Amino acid sequence: MKAIVTVTLKHGVLDPQGKAIGHALHTLGFTGVGEVRVGKLIELELPDQDPAQAKATAEDMARKLLANTVIESFKVEIA
Repeated sequence: MKAIVTVTLKHGVLDPQGKAIGHALHTLGFTGVGEVRVGKLIELELPDQDPAQAKATAEDMARKLLANTVIESFKVEIA
């Protein structure tokens, strides 16, 4: 079973990479772009057959390793 974990910075946490991308987009002529935030997407292949168990396992992985829960949020989707 595949789990997709999306990790993003929490609101209020500065995102210098997002700012740099936003500036570059403006420089390239893409006007009207608002705030840009950067995150990461992690795909996990899990042995679980039960979607609820797979989601619980992926959430546990995210809390323990994949996300810094002090400054990042995460969401888990089962595909």
